[in-house]
Amino acid sequence: MNHTPSAAAQSGYDKINWVRSYMPVLNAIRAEFEQTKPFKGMTISMSIHLEAKTAYLAMTLAAGGARVVVTGCNPLSTQDDIAQALREAGFEVHAKHGASEEEYTEHLKRTLSACPDLIIDDGGDFTHLLHGECRAYGKNLIGGCEETTTGIHRLYARQAAGLLDYTMINVNDADCKHLFDNRYGTGQSTLDGIMNTTNLIIAGKTVVVAGYGWCGKGFAMRAKGMGAIVVVTEINPVKAIEAVMDGFTVMPMDEAAKIGDLFVTLTGCEDVIRREHFEVMKDGVLLANSGHFDVEIDKVALAQMSEKVWQRKPNIMGYQLPDGRILNLLAEGRLVNLAAGNGHPAEIMDMSFAIQARSLEYLAKHGRTMENRVYNVPSEIDRAVAKTKLAAMGFSIDSLSEKQRAYLGKVD
Repeated sequence: MNHTPSAAAQSGYDKINWVRSYMPVLNAIRAEFEQTKPFKGMTISMSIHLEAKTAYLAMTLAAGGARVVVTGCNPLSTQDDIAQALREAGFEVHAKHGASEEEYTEHLKRTLSACPDLIIDDGGDFTHLLHGECRAYGKNLIGGCEETTTGIHRLYARQAAGLLDYTMINVNDADCKHLFDNRYGTGQSTLDGIMNTTNLIIAGKTVVVAGYGWCGKGFAMRAKGMGAIVVVTEINPVKAIEAVMDGFTVMPMDEAAKIGDLFVTLTGCEDVIRREHFEVMKDGVLLANSGHFDVEIDKVALAQMSEKVWQRKPNIMGYQLPDGRILNLLAEGRLVNLAAGNGHPAEIMDMSFAIQARSLEYLAKHGRTMENRVYNVPSEIDRAVAKTKLAAMGFSIDSLSEKQRAYLGKVD
């Protein structure tokens, strides 16, 4: 940076410099990339929640020789000071906080118009466009990475239908991603977003957690730790048993809707909370979503049912029903941890983004010989990231002796 940054950019730089201090794995990868330049001559398009940690990932990829073009993956999660910091650092950025649906789609298209060699997708919007009206922009595409449960579902559906035209790596299901990002990251950041937005206590409230995947497990654990009475709703009997054995009450949403004070959806599916549930909810309930898209809470039906809709405070919309009850929707039903918060802790995203960076490096080296399907992250990448992170945390572990290896590999 050879100029005096604007006030907005300086704010962004300060945030980026803060998180990089707590991302030792990504720091090590960046230092390596500066020497090896694995992306020299390549263009990488990123659709991500545009905040400090993702900005540092973009900088890490640029250090590897890439031209990096950036957009958001949610209209409310983009932080404008971060976007400006990247622009003034020489990145091409198409994003702004509060973009309309039309503007958001146009930003995606502009980012893809760079005709990238590699992509990072978050939720599958790039994938959708590259198989449709932006197909021509995929002429140089080797492949990319997807880091969300929702996006992976969309990819596997496309693959099953024989309609996936390029190679994708499933970053979401890497051990160093879902075991930490989805569980500890979502658990903490969702609670942070809700508490910072509402300034209300969690202890003593009945908190209804819709979905007991890794994200739901993490949030339920955190809510329980804050003193909440946790109720879980599920469609999978195995996960429901797990929730019971973790100490939670399990019931259908039809029943939970009557007793909950705070509802949080973490399923990746639509219409999890809908009209018949709103009809029986208590006055003053809080409704929040931590799934990728704003479809888990049927806010259209909620608006149709309401006599009055207004902003009660930033990121809280009040919906007054004909009988006088008020239901409160946080962050427009979008990702509450990002639309109303700062996302996952830096230490967690250090691992997730290390997996992203290494997976893109793998694609740059091997992608042209890979099939047009979804691949898991190579186990050696997962283990290397875990080993580096553990060392950075100041811990060490045992290793097998040759005798032990022989014993475990013995054929009786």
